[in-house]
Amino acid sequence: MTILGAQVHPKYACVMLLYNVSRACRLTRPAETWLRHLTESSMSTVRTLPASVPSFEDFMKSRRIRERGSTPAPDTAAQRRVYIETYGCQMNGNDTEILLGILGQHGYKETPDPEGASVILLNTCSIRDKAEQKVFSRIGELKRLTSGAGGNTAILGVIGCMAERLKSKLFETKAVDIIAGPDALRSVPGLVDLFIKGREGTGQLSITDRMDVQLSVEETYADVAPVRKAGVSAAVSIMRGCNNMCAFCVVPRTRGQERSRDLHSIVNEVKDLHKQGFKEILLLGQNVNSYADTSTKPRPAQQRSSPYYARDFSSVYNPDKRRSGASLFSDLLQECATSCPEMRIKFTSPHPKDFSDDVLQVIAAHSNISKILHMPAQSGSTAVLKAMRRGYTREAYNALIERVRSYIPEIALSTDIIAGFCGETEAQHHETLDLIEQGGYDQAFLFAYSSRSQTYAARHLEDDVDPATKTRRLQELIDAYKRVLTARNEAEVSSRHLVLVEGPSRKDVGILTGKTDTGKRVFFPAVTVPASLRLCKGPSKQVPIMAGDYLAVTILAGTAACLSARPDARTSIAEFVDVYGRTVNRP
Repeated sequence: MTILGAQVHPKYACVMLLYNVSRACRLTRPAETWLRHLTESSMSTVRTLPASVPSFEDFMKSRRIRERGSTPAPDTAAQRRVYIETYGCQMNGNDTEILLGILGQHGYKETPDPEGASVILLNTCSIRDKAEQKVFSRIGELKRLTSGAGGNTAILGVIGCMAERLKSKLFETKAVDIIAGPDALRSVPGLVDLFIKGREGTGQLSITDRMDVQLSVEETYADVAPVRKAGVSAAVSIMRGCNNMCAFCVVPRTRGQERSRDLHSIVNEVKDLHKQGFKEILLLGQNVNSYADTSTKPRPAQQRSSPYYARDFSSVYNPDKRRSGASLFSDLLQECATSCPEMRIKFTSPHPKDFSDDVLQVIAAHSNISKILHMPAQSGSTAVLKAMRRGYTREAYNALIERVRSYIPEIALSTDIIAGFCGETEAQHHETLDLIEQGGYDQAFLFAYSSRSQTYAARHLEDDVDPATKTRRLQELIDAYKRVLTARNEAEVSSRHLVLVEGPSRKDVGILTGKTDTGKRVFFPAVTVPASLRLCKGPSKQVPIMAGDYLAVTILAGTAACLSARPDARTSIAEFVDVYGRTVNRP
């Protein structure tokens, strides 16, 4: 019979049908090579396929691409040295840790410099054009290590969001050897092995053999143990992808649809990290508070005390089917906080729409959930917010801030703001200035609008604010924010904070640094302190301050950059709250 224009023996008909289904369903592996070997087979005999050719099992959704490359290319363990540079967000940092775990299973060891590496990987960011240009510049710098000059033959790979977005342009540099998207980290060892075989002439090498940018609706890397560096804080990815489709943002295109890890695997990982001595956990996701684990059903949706969304916020998609009966972000926070009461729990990056009353109530109820919330406004103008497809008005955003402060009076807020978005007028810019001046932000991440191809704004809106105006407006936002922050930090004088000590400052080993529960950077002298807050009023045992200690401090001075403090005593979360009532005690 004839299928796809090729004569195929009837015994292959069902297999070929499944091939077409796999293509229609966008499963993981291209099948051209597999199809070619089938159609070239004798019609009267069954042909044994070469080991390098994927079998039917490779088309199964549960299989990962590049399993066929898992057999190491001929080299020694000494040659398997990897160097990774990470650009962009904290999610990328955690992806690097996950990738190191995957590579470690294939015999790779991390090296601290590119000169000593056999494989160099750049984990990239596409959120703004400046981030991408920085990577292209770095590729040019690293080309000398991969061109063969001086005996250097390192393999250069680009992974992450740029790999997903700019694959063709990256290969045009003639310096990039392999490419893998953020959902294809498991493929990296196989991509390297195939490239080595192709370079050594032991196998054919095509563009498709050198890249894997397939986005997944399932991949969460829940079964991979990340390779973390020593410290007091560890990151845990709880969900991946984003469904919000904001007009300016490329993340849904580079990271795919939202999918969440199961709740129990996350809680178990948090418990394990606590046993390892970590004192702070950062829960990560592109839209972290839209977390929805559908593998468990803790309680019916109708029993929840609040809707899925914050009041008067909406979305471009309907989450009811995905969230109904699922374990939501409030459930996960509750489990993490109660399982490790002496571990500080933080999270990023959220969307304001997903701060339901359930989430706010859990944060208010647990002293070990950090009292800083990221509330990315993006603009203070309702008209601009509509153009951005954010799903809320300025009034709804203001009402949410008021509700947050009513639940959690000691809360600190941070935000993201974009200057010069498509069509933004001078009056709308001043609305955003007003938001900064009235919002009382303790942190703000301010950027000029950078058009990203493949976004709604790039396709449908005109980037009509000239660069000079964008720069001026951005500087005005920065100046306003600095004024607000200086006043807020100066007002912290005489307040008492619970600080997690990180270690010596970069400039002076006699000065230690850490962060308050509200995310503020604090510096204080490296002196001995009472071993307990309850003992600090009288003679007590003095102990040195160590990284990982919780410390009670009194703020002595504040600037736009940081706080200076007097260390009062070593303490715990429970003890500090028992003495002062909250993790922040303001006069």
